[in-house]
Amino acid sequence: MGNGQGKRVVVIGAGIVGASLAYHLAAKGANVTLVEAEGIASGVTGSSFAWINTLPPESDPIAQLRGAAVEAYRRLETQLPGLKIRWTGALSYGVISSGALPASGIQSSTNVVSRSQILDLEPNLKNPPQSALYAAEEGALDAVAATHALIAGAEALGAKVLTQTRVLGFVTQSVKVLGVDTTMGIIDADIVVLAAGTGITKLTDMLEVSLPIEASPAIFIRYKSQPNLVHTLISSPEMEVRQSPDGTLLAAEDYLDDAMENRPAAIALRTAKSIQNELHGVVSIDPEWACVGLRPMPADGIPIIGYLPKVGGVYVCAMHPGVTLAAIVGRLASEEIIDAKASSALYPCRPDRFFQAGWPEG
Repeated sequence: MGNGQGKRVVVIGAGIVGASLAYHLAAKGANVTLVEAEGIASGVTGSSFAWINTLPPESDPIAQLRGAAVEAYRRLETQLPGLKIRWTGALSYGVISSGALPASGIQSSTNVVSRSQILDLEPNLKNPPQSALYAAEEGALDAVAATHALIAGAEALGAKVLTQTRVLGFVTQSVKVLGVDTTMGIIDADIVVLAAGTGITKLTDMLEVSLPIEASPAIFIRYKSQPNLVHTLISSPEMEVRQSPDGTLLAAEDYLDDAMENRPAAIALRTAKSIQNELHGVVSIDPEWACVGLRPMPADGIPIIGYLPKVGGVYVCAMHPGVTLAAIVGRLASEEIIDAKASSALYPCRPDRFFQAGWPEG
């Protein structure tokens, strides 16, 4: 338990990021109210591939955050028995230069593996490459179940959760937010945290502060199949796929457009054929569910984390990849909000960058 001294914090958004914030804030002794317009994990969290992906591109400004992601989740696993993560490792190939690692920010457990090593990891691959990157400490989770586990942990620490509760506006005085006006009434707050994904722009518009966050679509697919087809998480030009112990195959695909042939159901059928072409032993692969998830994507691709300029008492958490960063951002943001302990890892993510000279208006 920290020394939050009952600081009243309202977190808006009950996806995995908001749930992590609520848990970490409550663990520090804050008086937390989590407000959600719909249901828990009803937004992009519910349609996420949920890969804890610590392998950054070169010159990644958030490499430090990614590098701390696994440790943060490992810590949460010890605190929340209901949080289940499958640390299978991840194989990536075809989109990287063969035989070379990116220059910086790579976990020590990430290395280049040979064709024979690839087949040891994934014996069902029909066309294994000559080499691939294998990140041994990466994994994936059920994002909805993880969100519920985090919220249950927050509630056990005294947090209050209000679902089906829309935000109507904010109570302000002298450019400082003092509370949140909701369909359940006004909730007084010392700090308001915006963690509502693509809904953040509507909230900041209410405060007459504009943040450039786009809705970036991606397709998430779930198949019924037989178990033990995929052992790690595979990311290649042909497929991005992982498997649950019960045989459920999970796949992610890029969103192309809204043409009939590119809608989720059609993409799911094409991806199923790709998986059958790439894997031995696929007796059946039946699409159970396919949908478009809208990821919050800041205009420059870097997460937006920190206090909102121009108005006091508002802290923003908008990011892709949300699942990867949820645990570490929840911990670091709670330290900033409750302990006033600024995090150097969050420095590249500050909202202030969009209000400096040189950034295009509007």
